[in-house]
Amino acid sequence: MMELSKGQEVAALFDLDGVVFDTELQYSLFWGMKGKTYHPEMEHFENVIKGQTLVQIFDRWFAGCDDVQRKIADELEDFERNMAYDYVPGVEDFLRDLRRAGIRTAVVTSSNDDKMQNVYQAHPEFKSYFDRILTAEFFSRSKPEPDCYLLGAEVFGLPVTRCIVFEDSFNGLKAGRAAGMKVVGLSTTNAPDQIQALCDSVIPDFRDFYVEKLFEMLAWTDNND
Repeated sequence: MMELSKGQEVAALFDLDGVVFDTELQYSLFWGMKGKTYHPEMEHFENVIKGQTLVQIFDRWFAGCDDVQRKIADELEDFERNMAYDYVPGVEDFLRDLRRAGIRTAVVTSSNDDKMQNVYQAHPEFKSYFDRILTAEFFSRSKPEPDCYLLGAEVFGLPVTRCIVFEDSFNGLKAGRAAGMKVVGLSTTNAPDQIQALCDSVIPDFRDFYVEKLFEMLAWTDNND
């Protein structure tokens, strides 16, 4: 396996739901029901809000509805506490390979810290896969704005050209693009042809995606100094 030498640092930045965990269908069902209840005039409300923080969803779609916000927040907290957090196939092996190759890794998610506590309880090993975990509390503008991924580059002291984003939602893919980074799209949430234009590569999962492919996308070779 290719390994990095000093001065060749790169970073892999991962969205959480639909990329590390196969949870997007569960969220689609939850937010689809909320859309039908509170915004029946909108089709596929669950797709509109994907990749956005809960604060942003409330500010945009439930502004001034404090009782509704509290109700949804309580229901979401209970829902996330009981979710199934199953890894996307191949992602654990890929993350281990990244660590062995010396590639920096971060989760960059619109989920908040309360949600992450459920993740840590379900998977005590989760934190060992990543150098940094950046949640909704770290940035004010959510996806599709690039802020979260720009922060991912900043925390590692790297230019955006040395970062690669793994995303599944339209908002997340747009955020990676807007950050000026290479983007790998996971077709766990949307069909490959729907996201192709927003990606440099589309994969169904990580079983056939290797560290060498990441280097190839970032144009690194064994001869780089």
